[in-house]
Amino acid sequence: MRKAIIAMSGGVDSSVAALLTKETGDDCIGATMKLFQNEDVGREREKSCCSLDDVEDARSVCYRIGIRFYVFNFSDRFREEVMERFVRAYENGCTPNPCIDCNRYLKFDKLFRRMKEIGRDYIVTGHYARVEYDAEKKRYLLKKAADETKDQSYVLYTLTQEQLAHVSFPLGELQKSQVREIAEKHGFVNAGKHDSQDICFVPDGDYAGFIQQYTGKQPVPGDFIDKDGNILGKHKGIIHYTLGQRRGLGIPAAERLYVCEISPKTNQVTLGKHEELFRSELTAGDVNLISCDSIPEPIRVKAKIRYRHPEQSAAAWQTPDGKLHVRFDQPQRAITKGQAVVLYDGDTVVGGGTIET
Repeated sequence: MRKAIIAMSGGVDSSVAALLTKETGDDCIGATMKLFQNEDVGREREKSCCSLDDVEDARSVCYRIGIRFYVFNFSDRFREEVMERFVRAYENGCTPNPCIDCNRYLKFDKLFRRMKEIGRDYIVTGHYARVEYDAEKKRYLLKKAADETKDQSYVLYTLTQEQLAHVSFPLGELQKSQVREIAEKHGFVNAGKHDSQDICFVPDGDYAGFIQQYTGKQPVPGDFIDKDGNILGKHKGIIHYTLGQRRGLGIPAAERLYVCEISPKTNQVTLGKHEELFRSELTAGDVNLISCDSIPEPIRVKAKIRYRHPEQSAAAWQTPDGKLHVRFDQPQRAITKGQAVVLYDGDTVVGGGTIET
């Protein structure tokens, strides 16, 4: 009998993942990571996870299925590796993905180490993804979920071979509708609970407001300019803007203007026409490859530059310094620094990295 630790957010997905793992006969415990109190960051609970109510929902499910439940306080680590990174990225003109950082530094690092410390064999989560072992390659592979509308392989691309060997995604073969049916059948308190849609510590979507509250600093206004350097007006501070943004600029113009570049060094935001947002190539750093050790020569892939971005045909390879270079068959809109580019070969995640240029 193997020993499992189930990462439980209080949502329906992790709850059903716990039930399915328990039904395998393995020794299971549930664990919720205490990351922060929503009230501590000036936010209400609605459309968010990690609240006290979520802890109680997870506890209720564990009690119902008959497994022990624990709460681990990882708030210091979350502040350092997720919230601080989020703030620094916006201050440096980038657009981060804190869900990727949370998976990388909390679920599959801090919780992974805790798993070993308490003598557990593997981690279970409610992610929609699949793990397979390729005996020929002698590698664990990360694959898309059966329900492609819920697939979360994009936010899991940082998983290492060691982590993939000790992780289970019981929902990988299921449709979301099946998961809710299972929860309802077993009388789970969260069977009809909404899915978390926003960044957990910024559930109202006001990123700039959160950064101001978190840092205690007021953003410094600067110039809106065009591609030739002509001043078009004043902006409210670069943390208010992301690449491709059109709304909220407050600049009168004969045609629609979009954020085309953010320069923290000069505190300027460049505006331009829609067609000026398109690029055919990118370079990414902090690369993690899953299906192979390296990509010394160009390979054909499908690439995603955002979580909800449709896959696009491209060629990808690594430069001598290990960076990932991707050349798209067709120009892509608003390739954004700080976001992840993830490469696919069919259903299999090749790997990915953080977009730098």
